[in-house]
Amino acid sequence: MTAKKKRQKMFISVLPGEQVEVVIAEEGKVNEYYVEMVHQAKTKGNIYKGYIHNIDNGLQAAFINYGAERNGFLQIDEVHPEYYMGSPATKKGQRYPLMQKVLKPGQEVLVQVVKEPTGKKGAFLTSYLSLPGRSFVYTVGRSQMGVSRKIEDEKERVRLKKVLEAFETTEGVGLIARTAAVGQSKAALERDYKYLNRLWTDIRANAQKEKAPSIVYKELGLAARAVRDYLTADVTEVWVDDKETFEQIRKFVKLAFPRKNNFVRLHEDPDLSLLERFNLVRQVEEIYSREATMPSGGRLVFDATEALTAVDINSGKIGGERNFQKMALKTNVEAAREIARQLRLRDIGGQVVIDFIEMKNPKDCREVEKVMRAEMKNDRARTDVSRISSFGLMELVRQRLGSSAIAISTEPCPCCRGTGIRRNMEWQAMQALKTIHREIRKPGEDRVEHLCEEELAIYLLNNKRGILADLETRYGKEIHVDIDYEYED
Repeated sequence: MTAKKKRQKMFISVLPGEQVEVVIAEEGKVNEYYVEMVHQAKTKGNIYKGYIHNIDNGLQAAFINYGAERNGFLQIDEVHPEYYMGSPATKKGQRYPLMQKVLKPGQEVLVQVVKEPTGKKGAFLTSYLSLPGRSFVYTVGRSQMGVSRKIEDEKERVRLKKVLEAFETTEGVGLIARTAAVGQSKAALERDYKYLNRLWTDIRANAQKEKAPSIVYKELGLAARAVRDYLTADVTEVWVDDKETFEQIRKFVKLAFPRKNNFVRLHEDPDLSLLERFNLVRQVEEIYSREATMPSGGRLVFDATEALTAVDINSGKIGGERNFQKMALKTNVEAAREIARQLRLRDIGGQVVIDFIEMKNPKDCREVEKVMRAEMKNDRARTDVSRISSFGLMELVRQRLGSSAIAISTEPCPCCRGTGIRRNMEWQAMQALKTIHREIRKPGEDRVEHLCEEELAIYLLNNKRGILADLETRYGKEIHVDIDYEYED
């Protein structure tokens, strides 16, 4: 029995010059969401000509000035030997030479951004460059020929390996066949290889002309990347709400899918946005919530720390000792499917710890693990899933593909300073009364003015009026509680 073919749709919403959103939905359910703002343009994938600003002997890393606000971080294992000065000897058991022996400050290097800058950390860089095409990833510095592990059909793997072996690649260049290469003719694959070869020739020529620090290759924008990387045979329609972007994508699709007519469609309704027309707004908005609702009514709660993301599973429908284990398994299986989806939607990277509802039967635990691994196979990111521990915890590691929608579009709350909680009104009122009490005891003025935000001012006047009146009587001074409009929007 053959598996039911997925029917996906891709939606590209463009605010010209400002923002691009990409949604991939299957049967009306959002599976992937990407957003890019022009003023926060991503640098991942960009190639720069930079120079070594300084070398940290302890970290065995160099800090590269490549033109960004903060220097990038280049570890010794990401330095191609072509940049080594001379042929340094390595001690027994030592994989790499000491960085300070092979590199020097001021030395120019060609680097690519692997990981975006975050917080106070600069970008993570590599000198092993790669150029993604539709069918291949073109690697510079690593001459391996390979096929993506996500291509599981053995016959197709063998065919693609034979195609790769037939290409006459230059020394030091490798090719990795992507999932989009599946089913492509040899002529189509050769076109993609030749395009990437020309691109690398242009980049190398550009790098020789430019002065460090400077950019020598800029990765495609989100709309073009989405079509290049995410447009597969499973996608039956592409909807775009911007005429210029529509024309660009239609030209690309004609080359990639020549047999598909009217594959790309233009949304022109002025009364409804593209996402409103296809009822996707609520699902996209849920990405920004701390909680996600499961189909059965249970809830997933996501809490991020600097080191990891914790996921808690809440279900109010489990009751009774007799049915508990059966319901726990059902809820955990459903949660595993939804968690895998939410990790993709939110682009949660790094370590993730999931607190499943307790299951006493080891067979049930294995079933949940099996479901989670199967669901994570659909993820474009690299993942590693552990078993459920005796405490009901599962650990997994997921590669972060870029800056998530949440990271791009949110900022710490000025009220709670990013903790997610704030002091309650009673506590704030106590602090205000302490300040008033201190000020009213000072000699001089007959009037004490206390400025605070509107909510606290109303609370003080409604709930602490008696205390304020007693202070006025005791010290013979007037107390005025006023709104500080600097707190207001």
